[in-house]
Amino acid sequence: MTGNRIFTFRFWLSFGAIFCSAMVMYSLMATITQYVSAMGTTAALAGMVSGIYVFGGMISRLYSGGALERVGWKKIALIFVTLHAVACFFYFFVHNVALLLIVRFIHGIGFGASSNALMTIGMSVLPRKRFAEGCGYLMLSTTLAVGIGPFFGGLVYDRFGGMGCFAAATVMCVLMLVLTLFLDVRELDPAVRRKNGPEGEAARQQPLAEAVSPLKRGGTGGWVERFIEVQALPISIVTGISALGYVSVMSFYRLYAVQTHLERPFAVFFILYAAILFVTRPVAGRLQDRYGDKIVCIPGIFAQTVGVFLMAFWPCALTVILCSVGCGLGYGTLSSACNAIACRHTSINRRSYAVSTFYICCDVGMGIGPMLLGSIISLSGSYTVMYYFAAAATLASLPLCLWALKKRPR
Repeated sequence: MTGNRIFTFRFWLSFGAIFCSAMVMYSLMATITQYVSAMGTTAALAGMVSGIYVFGGMISRLYSGGALERVGWKKIALIFVTLHAVACFFYFFVHNVALLLIVRFIHGIGFGASSNALMTIGMSVLPRKRFAEGCGYLMLSTTLAVGIGPFFGGLVYDRFGGMGCFAAATVMCVLMLVLTLFLDVRELDPAVRRKNGPEGEAARQQPLAEAVSPLKRGGTGGWVERFIEVQALPISIVTGISALGYVSVMSFYRLYAVQTHLERPFAVFFILYAAILFVTRPVAGRLQDRYGDKIVCIPGIFAQTVGVFLMAFWPCALTVILCSVGCGLGYGTLSSACNAIACRHTSINRRSYAVSTFYICCDVGMGIGPMLLGSIISLSGSYTVMYYFAAAATLASLPLCLWALKKRPR
C-alpha cells in the first residue's frame, strides 16, 4: 500500500473475490424460496431454507475471527473458499427439504469464514486517511452482486430452473478460488509476521500493546474477545436490525410481485438499488470521513423505513422504485458506513475480529429475517403485514444507532 492510494492490484483481487462470494449468496437467496415453494412447502419453511445459509455463515464467523489471526488470512480464505465451492456442487444431488437445509448450512459455513478473510484482507490494504471512502469502494463489490445477483438468479431460474442457478453458483465459486490464490498479503498478515520472528514483528503498523484491546488488557472482556471485538458490537447490531428491512424485499419480492401484479417493476428493483449505491457509497464515504458518521447513518435509516412502509401501504410501480431508493440509502449505504465505523479505530491485529463481529450481526439479521418474516406471512396470510413489521424494525434501529455513535470516536 502506497500513501493514500486506494486502487491497488490487491484491492482489485479482493474486490473480485468478494463480488463472486456475494453473487453466490444473493443469486441463490433470491431464488431459493421459490425453488423450495415449488416443492409444496410453507412460506415459513422456505424462509428457513433461505436463512439457514446465513446462520452457517454466522457460526463460521465466530470461529474465523481468531483463526484468521492465528492461522493466517490467506490460508483461512483458501480453506473456506474451497468448502464454499464443494457445497455448491452438493446442490445437484439434493431433492428434498431436509437435505437442502443441511447443504445450505454447510454452504453458509464456507461463505462466512471465506468472506471474513477476504474482507479483512481488502480493508487492510486501504489507506487510513481515506478509510471510509475506501470501504465504500471495496463494498461496491457487494453492491454489484446485490444488483446483478437477484436479477441474474431470477433470469437463470426462469430459463434453466434451480439446477441452472446451482451451476452458475459453482462457476462463481471456482472463479473466487482462482482470485484468492493470487492474493499476496504476507507483509500484512499477523500470523505470517509472527512466523517470520522479531523482524516481522517490528514491521507491524501498531505496537502490540496497542493491538490488544482495552477490554482484554483490563480483564473485563474475558473469553468473549476470543470471538468478537466488543467495541464494534453496538454499531454492528444497528446494521443487523436494519437488515430486516432489506431482507424482507430480497427473500420474498418474487412472491410479493406475483401477488400484487408488479413483476415488471420488481424486475429492475435490484438494478436500481445497485445504481443508487454506485452513486451514494463513494460520496457517503467522503462525507463520513469529513463530517462524521451521523450525516450518513440517520438519513439512511429514515429512507429505508419510508421506502418499505410505502411499498406495503400502496403497492405500485412508483413505491417499488421508492423502496429501492430507500433500501439503497438505507441498508446498502449503512452496511458500508457501519463497517467503517466498526473497523476504523481497530488495530490490524484485531481487524479480523471487528470484521467478524460486524458480519455476525449482519448474518443474524439476514438469517433470522427470512424465518421471522416468513412466519409473519404464514400467521397473517399477508405480505403487507410483514412489510409493515420490516419498516418498524428499521426505524427501531435509530435510537440504538444514536447511542452507538456516542460510544465510538469519529
